[in-house]
Amino acid sequence: MCTCIVIKEKDKYFGRNLDLEYTFNECVVITPRNYPFYFRNKEVIHHHYAMIGMATVVEGYPLYADAMNEKGLAMAGLNFPGNAHYFSWDDKKNNITPFELIPYLLSKYSKVEEVRLALENIQLLDESFKKEMPLAPLHWMITDGVDSVIIESTKDGLHVYDDIYGVLTNNPPYEYHKWNMYNYLHMSPAYPDNKVSKHVDLKPYGNGFGSIGIPGDCSPASRFVRACFVKDNSVFGDDEEENITQFFHILDAVSMVKGSVLTQEGKMDYTTYSCGMNLTRGMYYYKTYENNQITCMKLFNRDLDTEKLYTFELNRKQNMDIR
Repeated sequence: MCTCIVIKEKDKYFGRNLDLEYTFNECVVITPRNYPFYFRNKEVIHHHYAMIGMATVVEGYPLYADAMNEKGLAMAGLNFPGNAHYFSWDDKKNNITPFELIPYLLSKYSKVEEVRLALENIQLLDESFKKEMPLAPLHWMITDGVDSVIIESTKDGLHVYDDIYGVLTNNPPYEYHKWNMYNYLHMSPAYPDNKVSKHVDLKPYGNGFGSIGIPGDCSPASRFVRACFVKDNSVFGDDEEENITQFFHILDAVSMVKGSVLTQEGKMDYTTYSCGMNLTRGMYYYKTYENNQITCMKLFNRDLDTEKLYTFELNRKQNMDIR
């Protein structure tokens, strides 16, 4: 399970919680402009936009869970079991495997407007990276900080939805989440007035009464509602440190604690890492479950005209200031 959000302020921010039962050898990976991207059913792209994100590198190939490119286009894949459906080869389509979708779109495009046109002809193939690595059932959010869309490949084809909330979680499909939000029109951060009785002087006995009824469980639909409420009522300013701190507080509101959610197999589903990207400045922030200190990796601090990947092991040891 995962939660993804986009913030459209002076600087544009995008990021996610990755909720899983295990880590997957993930690390921060920078793919420079001249790294040769080999695609299963297409030509090699030798020169492209540079990108940074969280990935596992297998046989020299970055399998990105989320990333942004140097133009500020960013994308993340989120779990979509039971609904994601991939297809066989279609001669009339641009056939791309799901694990190639992030590098393919981020290597070629700089705006969501361009991505919309490209998606009109894309077919997601039922083809895994390796036999022992089955395809993950995913849907995706992609944004340039101004415009964003949700991509879902289901049995009736590839769907591209306008992202009207700036939030994505998991099942059900996006159309459900879009309409489910109407059930929470009464939610408010404001101190409420008494609208119950004309005869009894009722007053809240504490703050937060305006949001009574907001779902607090960890299910995807509830996290979607809670993320929308917290995100859209959050205050941002002009200071980068303040803003990225606020961004991670929003993600914390929908994070999952070890032991609070068990899978059908009895494994613990928890937030293995959270990330936030400043799309305006090319800055990738992350923290892990084990270490909640925020680490910042700057895309433009490296030579981006090389061919070799940059990989950075995650800092998973808690940094405590003991005095």
